[in-house]
Amino acid sequence: MKSFCSKASFLFVAFVVVTNCMFSEAQNCRPTGRFIGKEAPPGQCNQENDSNCCVQGKVYTTYECSPLVSAQTRAYLTLNSFQKGGDGGGPSKCDNQYHSDDTPVVALSTGWFNNKSRCLNKITISANGRSVVAMVVDECDSTMGCDEDHDYQPPCLYNIVDASKVVWEALGVPQDQWGGMEITWSDA
Repeated sequence: MKSFCSKASFLFVAFVVVTNCMFSEAQNCRPTGRFIGKEAPPGQCNQENDSNCCVQGKVYTTYECSPLVSAQTRAYLTLNSFQKGGDGGGPSKCDNQYHSDDTPVVALSTGWFNNKSRCLNKITISANGRSVVAMVVDECDSTMGCDEDHDYQPPCLYNIVDASKVVWEALGVPQDQWGGMEITWSDA
């Protein structure tokens, strides 16, 4: 009996440790690399919507992952223009098109974008006691940046939902507070 209890206790402890490690790993997104930023050529970094330009010599962290998606995935909402000439850079990766700032569209961090698996699907974004449905049209690249393809902007963090202006309006955020805020989102 004593041997059975010892084995059962050991198995229980092992189960708890393994489960805890798996849960912790699922919640964490660790950096996958770093690179040194380079300054954009004059006039090449679009700073619309208070976008940041890369800084010469600054070390930028990259990510290939994002937290697991749930019914209320925590994220950070940022502002982006998906229009031609906007701070989003080139056309959207999902459809190779530009999108009006009056259309509820988003770009997701690389891990959530997941090799285009969410392309043209809708997500529900919640904040301020409100919700809005938006279509995924682009990737907010967490693996690269500071080059012409990325409008000389740094890589995105691993937990970004980069949204058009109409998304911010639908969430009831005063325009002088647009730029960044905590939200939750889920697949619609």
